[in-house]
Amino acid sequence: MLRRAADVRAGPCLERGRALGFAATRGVRTRKDENVTAAESTAPLAPPLAEVPLPAPDAATLFRRNADEHGGLPALRFGDRVWTHRDVLAEAERFASLFRSRLDPDRPPHVGVLLDNTPDYVLALCGAALSGSVVAGLNYTRQGEHLARDITHTDLQLVLTEPRHEAQLGAALEGVDLPGGVLVSSRFADGDDPKPRGASLEDALHAVGDTAHRPTDAADVDALWVLLFTSGTSDAPKAVRCTQRRLLTTGNRMAMMLELSPEDVGYAAMPLFHTNSLMAGMAPALVAGASLSLARRFSASGFLPDVRRYGVTWFNYTGKLLTYLLATPPHDDDADTSVRVAFGNEGSPQVVEEASARFGMRIIDVFGSTEGAIALDRTGNRPSGSIGRLREGIMAVDEAGNEAPRAQFDADGRLRNAADCVGELVNTLGVGPFEGYYRNEQAMEQTTRKGWYWSGDLGYVDDDGWVYFAGRTADWLRVDGENFTAAPIEAIIGRHPDVLLASVYGVPAPDSGDQVMAALVLRDGTSFDGEAFAAWLDTQPDLGPKWRPTFVRISATLPSTPTNKILTRTLIHEKFRHDRVAGDPLYERPRGASEFRPFTETDEAALRAAFESHGRARAWDL
Repeated sequence: MLRRAADVRAGPCLERGRALGFAATRGVRTRKDENVTAAESTAPLAPPLAEVPLPAPDAATLFRRNADEHGGLPALRFGDRVWTHRDVLAEAERFASLFRSRLDPDRPPHVGVLLDNTPDYVLALCGAALSGSVVAGLNYTRQGEHLARDITHTDLQLVLTEPRHEAQLGAALEGVDLPGGVLVSSRFADGDDPKPRGASLEDALHAVGDTAHRPTDAADVDALWVLLFTSGTSDAPKAVRCTQRRLLTTGNRMAMMLELSPEDVGYAAMPLFHTNSLMAGMAPALVAGASLSLARRFSASGFLPDVRRYGVTWFNYTGKLLTYLLATPPHDDDADTSVRVAFGNEGSPQVVEEASARFGMRIIDVFGSTEGAIALDRTGNRPSGSIGRLREGIMAVDEAGNEAPRAQFDADGRLRNAADCVGELVNTLGVGPFEGYYRNEQAMEQTTRKGWYWSGDLGYVDDDGWVYFAGRTADWLRVDGENFTAAPIEAIIGRHPDVLLASVYGVPAPDSGDQVMAALVLRDGTSFDGEAFAAWLDTQPDLGPKWRPTFVRISATLPSTPTNKILTRTLIHEKFRHDRVAGDPLYERPRGASEFRPFTETDEAALRAAFESHGRARAWDL
């Protein structure tokens, strides 16, 4: 699924890096206040990923180089504990020995990790690289048969977990063949965690301690290292293959863009089972010989205390993290931190601008994907709302692969030809750095038909080649015969001063097609005024009449993934049914009405009768 990741051309400062094959020269460092020149300041020049040199022949060589050159410097921080680069290598060797002893050599050497962001996660990843094993990061929001599916689909032999996830894992493992068993780490358990019940990871590591210093197996840089699940916001998650080459070159490119050195301190609060923390947090830290600080999970209130305690200079984010930071009470010293730069995706232009100004940091919010095959040019005078300019081979196309017409706008900036100009973003030059899905031929065929990479993301392109995101292929709505996508409507509603988060989606109409529904999270201290909100919508020149919501839901939070991606499919299922919305207030604006009025259970009964009278009772229960 496309998220946002920049791809910009190389500059002269990279030549030394290319010649050495290691991380490029970072150039002159600047003071933090001199770095904050724009909310989405252009990132330092770095080559396209395919042109980035390996920082070392393989991961094992990189780890040993860090231990030799930066051995006494911090490499990993968690709470009050610090591991140096030498410590990390020693721990990684123990994990490597553990994996060699536990994994059947006649089966795929795959290890599952069901952990929060704890040091065991990073150390297991490093140990896998040393031993030639593969780590599959398991999403702790997956339950039961869905978690079991992820485990069996990726051919796991062994799973590492912690007490807080042990019961969840046990329920998923009924009938699942797991020859290496489950090892439970209580090394970083919180005081309120349940007591561990299964075999101890600490004991298993201690048992292999005597063999930890035997020579490391030679590693193949093109060997599989990680299986990264896509977010699965619109369908079942797919496991993306990532070799050592992919992670090392991505880490090198990120280190160039973020201008990292061994003195830098990263902060990863997004889960390590997601591409964002792995490729914009851990990988560049390893390549630069920098240190990485871990937060178990993201906390808006804990963010500033953490970055001040660790001396953080960069952090990665995705989804709505910046929005949640802005929702915290402002203080005069919010910008009084060591943070120079943040790198992430899916921040709206307004949010990025506001967060940059409030927290005094450069924010690089870019466009890319877990698969990594779509890259746009973000240099030049980029229009507001654009995610970048077309590069060679990138197009928006219809289902047959025909390039979509360019977008047309009226005098008010309203999109006039959405049904024609919106297309799926593809890379006609091939799949780029995407290394395929694991055991999913159907998805591979769908994603790589015609020899292209089909992203599943929708966009439209103006006459100057600037691209505007229009949602996922599942985000189309059809209202009164007009087809359009949800993303532009979300962007418009997001401009309202009282709206913190907005998700727009289609719900069924009783006769045919869809109606527009918006789920909103309001800023603290505000309340929903149906008349005022309707009047505000009517004054937005770029919001067409058919784009205006019929239903509004007011929520304290929206269902989301651990990376703060809103689960639209859950909202669609809950729609306007009181038995599904957990008490959230619902409002309706019937056609021709000048205000949103409360949508009561009596109104719901009448609407359900309308569905039945039109023969659409099944749509009610979807």
